[in-house]
Amino acid sequence: MKNMSAILEAILFASGESISTNKIIEASGLTKKQVLDNMGLLKKRYDESNSALQILQLEDNWQLCTREEYSPYIINAINSKKSSPLSPASMEVLTIVAYNQPVTKTFISNVRGIDSSSTVNNLVERDLLEEAGRLDVPGRPIAYQTTNNFLKCFGLSSLSELPSIPVELKEKEDTTKK
Repeated sequence: MKNMSAILEAILFASGESISTNKIIEASGLTKKQVLDNMGLLKKRYDESNSALQILQLEDNWQLCTREEYSPYIINAINSKKSSPLSPASMEVLTIVAYNQPVTKTFISNVRGIDSSSTVNNLVERDLLEEAGRLDVPGRPIAYQTTNNFLKCFGLSSLSELPSIPVELKEKEDTTKK
């Protein structure tokens, strides 16, 4: 039983939002009775341990989330993250987007040589990047562009004020695109 609860807990944690009982059954391979019984046990365990986390049942959906009384602390943590200085990885991603926009996460990751999804998501949260629509190619990936807040933060009135890329870097960039 403990292992089944752990499976359900992992699914709820990884989904990050509410998930239907049927999707939990598909993901876990458990029966509906096993899911419902173990969700009850898991919910009870969180409630009895005075955890900051709770299991919510929303009709036929389940969600792992924080309790409302901890929201002021969560807001403080998020706000302090937004006001922290940008990491070198964030600056790289902003540079790539600013000079090549609109671009996809895949393009950014290819230029950097490392998965940049979380960095892009962080910059979207900080209102420095935004979705620019979807490309008209298979999979219809999201393209990103800089925001007006990006211009404001970097003291620019338009992207045309960005410094030009040094010639030796342009030549190197051109060879990597081939």
